[in-house]
Order: sequence, then structure tokens, then C-alpha cells
Amino acid sequence: MKFKVWAPEKRAMTLVLVPGGGLRERRLPMTRDDHGYWEAEADDVGGGARYFFAPDDGTEVVPDPASNYQPEGVYGPSEVVDHGAFSWNDGDWRGLPFEELIFYEVHIGAFTAAGTFAAVIDRLDDFVELGVNALELMPVAQWSGDRNWGYDGVFLYAVQNTYGGPQGLKRLVDACHRRGIAVFLDVVYNHIGREGNCLERYGPYFTDKYQTPWGKAMNFDGAWSDGVRDFVTDNVLYWAEQYHLDGLRLDAVHEIYDRNAVTIWDRLYEAVKNWERRAGRRLWLVAESDGNDPRVVRPPGTGGRGFDGLWLDDFHHALYVFLDPKGWRYYRDFGTIDQLAKAFSEGFVHSGEFVKFRHRVHGASSAGISGDHFVVFNQNHDLPGNRPGGERLSVLTDVASLRLAAAALLLSPYVPMLFMGEEYGEETPFYFFSDYREPETTARLIEGRKQQFAVFEFEGEARDPQDAAVFEQSKLRWERRQERRHAMLLDWHRRLIRLRREHPLLRDLSKVRLRADVVGGHGLMIYRYSADRLLHLVCVFNFSADTSLPVDIGYAGVQQGEWRLVLTSDEQTPDQGDKALRLPPRSVAVYELRASFADDGP
Repeated sequence: MKFKVWAPEKRAMTLVLVPGGGLRERRLPMTRDDHGYWEAEADDVGGGARYFFAPDDGTEVVPDPASNYQPEGVYGPSEVVDHGAFSWNDGDWRGLPFEELIFYEVHIGAFTAAGTFAAVIDRLDDFVELGVNALELMPVAQWSGDRNWGYDGVFLYAVQNTYGGPQGLKRLVDACHRRGIAVFLDVVYNHIGREGNCLERYGPYFTDKYQTPWGKAMNFDGAWSDGVRDFVTDNVLYWAEQYHLDGLRLDAVHEIYDRNAVTIWDRLYEAVKNWERRAGRRLWLVAESDGNDPRVVRPPGTGGRGFDGLWLDDFHHALYVFLDPKGWRYYRDFGTIDQLAKAFSEGFVHSGEFVKFRHRVHGASSAGISGDHFVVFNQNHDLPGNRPGGERLSVLTDVASLRLAAAALLLSPYVPMLFMGEEYGEETPFYFFSDYREPETTARLIEGRKQQFAVFEFEGEARDPQDAAVFEQSKLRWERRQERRHAMLLDWHRRLIRLRREHPLLRDLSKVRLRADVVGGHGLMIYRYSADRLLHLVCVFNFSADTSLPVDIGYAGVQQGEWRLVLTSDEQTPDQGDKALRLPPRSVAVYELRASFADDGP
């Protein structure tokens, strides 16, 4: 077996095989090539063997920076994983079209009491029944301790040992594919966690030219940066090749800096396209970006970064202020119904306007970019997790508002994402939690959290993320799905997802034949029609808590045919008849018209 490690500035490198499994301890000298890669051969070593590398004089042993498994944690030896030994059963799987995905974000540790990949498999039939067809896993790259959000992983190729390691993740992906569920994974390339991070012992993985809010930035454009770019590009393909993942969500790409003529994004785009041609299936890449920059989802040949999708924060912010009575305090640059209409019709709300939160002009227009390039949500891990009390939307507002929020999400012209437990109104908090072992790391974490809460003027004291009880209290309580209030919300989500998947106008994310109009100052009407103008759909939202909304659903100019009520969140919603109606407070209604002949329309 060949061992390989990148360490361009080291004078020597030794492979140290750890005794166990019939192997005795051995130290094998490694040879260096012109690009800074050290190699050694060990013919009698296979899967399960454990090892370290020893840089320079060999006095200190260090885990492999590209370790595939750390069974004893971040400071223990790396373990060889024989990826070819796993027996896959998803040979016919070719993935799903991105526009058909309904995401469900999962933290493996908090999703079940057991907190393992295996325990998620036991709940997959619930996803099928709900209609969800894409799991998005929060990061599983090995971190320090037993519990963490995962965004401070230090071994990007190693699957977290407490979750079930490489075998556990493969079994989960295999089980998902057999049920028609795609699997996406959050990955972090803007920084590496501090505790247990061994990369700097090998080479110039980081740079002082740039700083991220979480630590040193990765070195993508400085001296010896070719090896760092290979490290990240190979990691993307590794997840697709060895774990059969359908896509990755890249964390905070706005904190990845590269001023090369050919950037990391150009290289990554080319590498992924080459892999797709070989594999015969797509590997979807989704970005989280703070810039409201449409170039993120444009091809590199046009100056873009080549991502398939982008998290659309503005949709959440524009909607949230109408759901939480205190929402305006946290999103002071949002609050008008016109902004929500713009979020539905264009995407970015801030597209060149002055934003008070940033004290500058922000964003560019995303008008004309189809809806299948945006992922929208009412909640994700950050939204409750970055509040001192970890409150979910379900405890910040009432059931009517939760129904309204779900409808806005699932009837939108974008790719929707639910956060675990959202479908039944889970009320347990989702805190930020960690299990660091070094006092300095813990102190930095707590101080950073205090500063973050001060910016948003959150009320209340934050819980100690190191307290194990904080993690335990963040776990879902699945038994609540059977309780009346929660069962009603669960059924509402099922109905919305079914309608979205079955109705041809809701499946069309092009937004070419979509109009978003403000009604009465607190209502929104989303109107869609087919290319032949024979099928029409109107989704009417009343965001007022106490005022009914007068609506004329015939405004579109369609005179022939009868409007039919397809779905409503309130029993008092008028069924059919007159085109003019009054929609009850905090409710949504969907009406359909199948015209007898095509009309000119809007």
C-alpha cells in the first residue's frame, strides 16, 4: 500500500506504523517529489492498519492531514480505510434533478437519542412519507470531542468516529438511495478548526493575508498554494467517489480568498465536470454566500463561480419579519411586503441598495436567474442555534403563522429546505454546543459568542456550549409528532409537499410566468400560468394578525373558466364562486383555474 502526504518545506518525513492487528511497529523513510509530496510503500498493510507521520527529525508523530478515519479522536493515530470493501446496493442510482429536491437539514448527533448514522436509517421511512427527497447533513468531518456542530472539523477526509465512522455514513447513503433520497453534506473550506488541527505541522495551509471570523484563512493563492488547492479539490471528489454523495453545500464561500488568474473555483468546476463525465451522474454544489452576488451561480466562463445553487438568506429575512412579532429587531433592513414580493419574484432583496446593518450599498440584482439556483428556508441550524435561547420558530410564533410560513416556503419558486423537526413544530431548542478539551479554545468560543449576540441585540443569557446538557436538550423529541398540534402541522407539510410535487405550475421554477403582487398592504398574491395560458394558479397570503384581506383572484384578466379552491390553511376561506373574496387573518389559500380557451392574460 502507498502512503502519501504533502509537506513541501519539510526536510524529511517518516511513516510510523502503529502496532496492532498483527502488525508490529515500523518506521519507514519517505521520499519527496518536486511538488512537495512524500511517499512510502508498505506492501503488507491494508484496511484497519493505524499509522502516524513523523516530520523532520521524527521525534514527534502526527496524524495524517488527509486521514480517512480517526477512531481514537483528533490526537490518535489515523486508520487506513479500504473503501473498496464496502458492498454498495445503489448501482442504479443516478441522482435527482436539482429542481425536484426538497431538502431536510439534519444534525446527526441531535436528530435521534442515539445520535448515529444508524439511528437516522431507522427514520428514513418517515422522510418518504413526508415527501422529503434530499437529506442535507451538517458537517461530519472529524472534530475534537464527542459533540459539535461540525463547522470546526480538523480532518476534512475523516468521518466523525462518534457518529459511526466511514462504514456508518456509507450505510446511511446506501439506505437513502434505495428509498429515492439524495444525500448532501456540508463541508467547510474557509477555515479549519483550532483544536487538533495538525495541518500547519506539515505545510503552509493557511495565510496571514486574509482573516475569517473563525480563524486563519486557507492559503489558496500564496506560496505553495497548489497543494492546498489540490487538498480541497480532491476532497470534493472524494465525497462523491467514496461515499456516493449527491452534492455538497460549501460553508461561507465569501470567506474563501483567491486572487489567482485561475481560481480555486475554476479548478473545482473543471474537476467536478470531468468527474461527472466519468461517473455518469451529477455532483451538485451549493454555496452559502453573504454577498448577494449572482456570479456565485454563473459559470466560470462568464466570470462566475459555477455553483449549482445558493442559499437565499433574503427570502428568510423578508418573510421572518412577518412571522415573529420581534423580527424587525433582528432584521432592521427588512419589514415591507414589497421586499417579500421581490424575494419571490427576483431572489435577492438587497440588490444595490444601502443597507443599514452593513453601513454600505449591498448586493446585485438576481432578476432573471431561475428559481432552481436558490435554496430557501424558514429555519436552518444557524437561526435557532445563534440565539441565546436556541428558540425555534415554533416557540416564537403561533400555529397559524407556522402554517403560513410553511406555505410560503413550499409554494415558492425555489428549492425548499426544512430544518429537522420543523415539519411537526418541534419545540426543543437547538443550541450551539461543543466538547472542546483545551481551556483556551473554550474561552475564545464563549467570548466570540458574546460578541455575536451583542451585534444582534438578543435578549437573555447564552447557555454554556460546553455543558453536555445543552446538547441533550437540543435533541428531537420524535414522540411529539403524534400529539394533536404537532400532528396537524405534520399533515399540513405533507399536503403542501404533495401539492408542490404534483402540480405542474409549482414544479416550474423558471419564474418566466410568475408574478408577485402586493395586496392591501399586508397581503401577497403569487400568480402563475402555463405557457398555453390554459392553467392558472394563484397563491394568496394574508400576513396580518387581525385583519382579513380583500382579494380579487380574477385580476389576471382570465375570464373563462371557474376558480377552484385547491388548498387553504383556514376553514373560513371562501371556497369558490365570486372572484372577489376575503381571506382570513394569518392564512393562505391556493386557487386553480383551468380555462376553456387561452386568454391574453397579463
